[in-house]
Amino acid sequence: MTRIFNDPADFADEALAGFCDAHSDLVRQVEGGAVRRHRPATPKVAVITGGGSGHYPAFAGIIGPGFADGAVVGNIFTSPSTQQAYSVAKAAESGAGVVFTYGNYAGDVLNFGMASERLAAEGIRAENVLVTDDIASAPVGEAEKRRGIAGDFVVFKVMGAAAEAGLDLDSVVRVGRKANSHTKTIGTAFSGCTFPGAEQPLFRLPEGHMGLGLGIHGEPGLFDTELPTAVELGRELVERVLAEAPAGYEGGRVAVILNGLGSTKHEELFVLWRTVAPLLREAGHTLVMPEVGELVTSLDMAGVSLTLTWLDDELEQYWTAPALTPAFRRGTVGFDVASFEDTSAEVVQADAADYSSTAESREYAVQCLSALEATAALLRSSESMLGDMDAIAGDGDHGRGMVRGSAAALEAAAAAFSAGAGADSVLIAGGDAWADKAGGTSGVLWGAGLRAFGERLGDAETPTPDDLAAAVRAFADRITSLGKAEIGDKTMVDSLLPFASSFTSAVATGTLLAEAWASAAAVSADAAAATADLRPLKGRARPLAEKSIGTPDPGATSLAMVFAAVGPHFTAVPVSATL
Repeated sequence: MTRIFNDPADFADEALAGFCDAHSDLVRQVEGGAVRRHRPATPKVAVITGGGSGHYPAFAGIIGPGFADGAVVGNIFTSPSTQQAYSVAKAAESGAGVVFTYGNYAGDVLNFGMASERLAAEGIRAENVLVTDDIASAPVGEAEKRRGIAGDFVVFKVMGAAAEAGLDLDSVVRVGRKANSHTKTIGTAFSGCTFPGAEQPLFRLPEGHMGLGLGIHGEPGLFDTELPTAVELGRELVERVLAEAPAGYEGGRVAVILNGLGSTKHEELFVLWRTVAPLLREAGHTLVMPEVGELVTSLDMAGVSLTLTWLDDELEQYWTAPALTPAFRRGTVGFDVASFEDTSAEVVQADAADYSSTAESREYAVQCLSALEATAALLRSSESMLGDMDAIAGDGDHGRGMVRGSAAALEAAAAAFSAGAGADSVLIAGGDAWADKAGGTSGVLWGAGLRAFGERLGDAETPTPDDLAAAVRAFADRITSLGKAEIGDKTMVDSLLPFASSFTSAVATGTLLAEAWASAAAVSADAAAATADLRPLKGRARPLAEKSIGTPDPGATSLAMVFAAVGPHFTAVPVSATL
């Protein structure tokens, strides 16, 4: 259980601030995360790691010479936003390009990918290297669907050393992808982790059992089995990882990590190592600078994972290279750095927004604010319920992410309205803030959807029923184009598309606006409930598909709830606008 916190919603931000203060000789805090205290003396590729909080030392703990140039830090177990990734990259970039590297999770792929597009538009070349080491999360033939877990550490280390050695961007990317293809991990959980302020862990295991195939976001294992002895557990882990050796690397030299997940004591890890190491040597492997300890954690989860990276000469050179970071030090670092002028205290005065909106649009903007206020209130009261649903086969963060996103959206929208914004600009401001503060896949999708909704309404006049139907369609189109999900994938799309279809059809036949929305909301709620029978085909719940059956999708559920709540506000248009 996480016991030291103030407001649970501020835990990740306060932890990052405390970390940066404690290690101010090596790192400095920037918008969205942290970067090295000092810039390199000459331009080098900036290696940017990232993901949600709760995994320390990953991700901020490995910033420093020989390792990462910066880390993008999201909320607990939640992908950082596009804005966060962009900001950290801008702070760390030194003229030789940027490479984002992170675990293969949908929210990270979306947000880091969109940040890369923003950087490229400014002339800064950016690449992405995904880590897919978790052999339990997908079969060999679908390795591209695998999650990134403790193998992150090896891939990040190799890339950081390669960049420090002066390799160009293409070469750093090539080395990183080779390291990923040579890295395999299997893990097991003994008990679930607990969010700050939560009374219960994300999952529980039967007494005397463990969950094999854990994830690092609090996801339970793929299946439960009786808790073995240390010798039996060591043999199980070694056999499963060795079975995935890359072709031609069945023996030879390997980097090895025996990783604790948060509350497994070092002494327990050493007992397990006593079995793991001899088995690897008996299989013909030479262990190169093995690491036993906590390197990629999951809050206070009790568990362990075994990672092997099969080395060639190039990978071994970078795995064994010196590094100097707050949480990991190897060898003697002698890298030259140029003095860095700390600009963290500088305040850039932004130009005031120039809103050109009509009185009619300002009047409807009041209804948009009311809709966002109703959304934020509903999600606050539903946070625990949505989190519990998400914890069945995911990481349990959906409720918290939706609360953060909706609260940020309301605050930003209210500020825009106070500055003179109409409906369009109010919803765009709210959408951008939702995407920035919520993080994760749902955060970027809700933010993009709200922006599209607002863009379609415009700031010129009160929307007609046809305008509102077109805005709903724009919301749905933006989300499906970004997320690539379809009906039946067990995502928010399963309740979104039925709503959009029902509402636009009813408007087209002349049904009263409020009646059309209420009827569509009922259709959406039924569709959300029906997702209980589906197997998830996308997102973090996909590897735990069987556990998800019987529970509705939390994203589909929250969308149906929100659409029902906002209906009375979005449909409150003057009678003249409906004629």
